[in-house]
Amino acid sequence: MKLFATLGLAAAISIAAMPAFSQGSADPENTLVITTKDGEIDIQLRPDLAPEHVERIKELAREKAYDDVVFHRVIDGFMAQTGDVAFGKEGAAGFDPSRAGMGGSDKPDLKAEFSQETFDRGTVGMARSQDPNSANSQFFIMLADGDFLDGQYTVVGDVVEGMDVVDKIKKGDAQANGAVDKPDKMLSVRVAADEK
Repeated sequence: MKLFATLGLAAAISIAAMPAFSQGSADPENTLVITTKDGEIDIQLRPDLAPEHVERIKELAREKAYDDVVFHRVIDGFMAQTGDVAFGKEGAAGFDPSRAGMGGSDKPDLKAEFSQETFDRGTVGMARSQDPNSANSQFFIMLADGDFLDGQYTVVGDVVEGMDVVDKIKKGDAQANGAVDKPDKMLSVRVAADEK
């Protein structure tokens, strides 16, 4: 079961500016472009921190596996989670809103690539179950700082454009661990280098 471990939201979460990471000019091979109904989200991927996880995300994006996948768990003031290509792909034969978030891809789980990078607003991390080596296809975008995640989840990138779009993703029910009724989705997910 690929559930993002329930986290204590009592931890102090402060809204912060965009992540400090910058590679100077954008690297199209390591830029993920997510298109939603509200616009585009550009993520600078971090192969320097998590080469295997970044490779997996790019592989799934190139297979168009992330297209039409819903944001199944969105907690205001915390994060927006997506990437369940097994059960979260709206319109697919296996789509089941009640099971979205419980699957991954048909690829093997990944070994953790934890780092000292902090989970700030705009940081993108890989979702996993209680097993640190269970990340597969799901990822989340931080809506606020979450230092209680530092060193416990793999950081794969940072939003460099479109946090205003991220902020518009439909929020879930806090009483239901962020489950979203009629969730927003990623219309398409591409590696920027492939769009030229």
